[in-house]
Amino acid sequence: MKANEALGRLGLNSTVAGPAPSDQRFPDGAHYRVEIPSVEGQRVLEAVLDAAREHEIVVNRVSQGSGAMLLSEAELREMAFLAAEAGVEVSLFVGPREGYGVGAHARSADGAAHAGQLRGLRGLSYAIEDVARAVEAGIRSFLIADTGLLILLRDMQEAGELPAECGWKISVAMAPSNPAALMVLAGLGATTINIPSDITTAELAEMRAATSLPIDLYVESPDNLGGVVRGNELADLVAVGAPLYAKFGLRNSRPLYPAGEHLVDEASAIGREKVRRAAVALEWLGRLDPTLRQSAPGAEGIRVPAVVATGAAPYDGKATNSGGRSPTPIGIHEEEERHASL
Repeated sequence: MKANEALGRLGLNSTVAGPAPSDQRFPDGAHYRVEIPSVEGQRVLEAVLDAAREHEIVVNRVSQGSGAMLLSEAELREMAFLAAEAGVEVSLFVGPREGYGVGAHARSADGAAHAGQLRGLRGLSYAIEDVARAVEAGIRSFLIADTGLLILLRDMQEAGELPAECGWKISVAMAPSNPAALMVLAGLGATTINIPSDITTAELAEMRAATSLPIDLYVESPDNLGGVVRGNELADLVAVGAPLYAKFGLRNSRPLYPAGEHLVDEASAIGREKVRRAAVALEWLGRLDPTLRQSAPGAEGIRVPAVVATGAAPYDGKATNSGGRSPTPIGIHEEEERHASL
């Protein structure tokens, strides 16, 4: 690197040893995957996929924060269809939450940390139905911000009431700040865990030593999560944190939750810029450590949605898609025709 020579002339060593690189990988052998968050519906998903093609990068996962409950069943199926076609995982936040409810606590300054949690048995019941409804539409990945819900979904999965290929992604709203907390979430059934966006590489190495699960990390975070912008560090973060989901939020952009038609143009523009930011960060990674490898679309372990026909029967405990490969769209001619006409 050019920086090494310039610093060396002043007797400065820019290659001081940092944390040891991780020797863990995704199932396909890759070091990292790219995630675009706050993809609020099928039109924003289309914008993100178009931007990925324009910038010639791979987006492995998109996530959504408004909640599955705010998408119609047709919209859920459309998101599943678009993502399956592209080999992309869709992770939807469970919609019901204290921050949407009638209580004041979660909207207070001191109670804001409870915004993603669920109030009472009715809250848990609504959340379970939200997951079941989205599963019936083909979604296979969910953002979880409540430990009670995590345990219930794990137990339902073990009982065969939810597909074995479903994944439970710990939201940044419940991000663990230390390895012991991370281990607790892993033990409760989490399959991928978002950690705080301002973590140092030394702290990231500590987290990585505690689990083999994929770690999700905002490389750029929105203002309400600190507004870190560290795409230039991507190679170091991946080397230490692999297997790592590099997540690209966007500083200096408006909050979107709950999103809808009134925000779709702005949400789409924000989504496209996130992809561009990811493309720039990937250039930095290629410059500083081109040996680091990204997963291809639909790689093993990516929870690609299943494609289901309109009016399909509820999930009956039989696997529909093992994840990692786009399913054959059997019996969805109407969906294909509708997508082609968009």
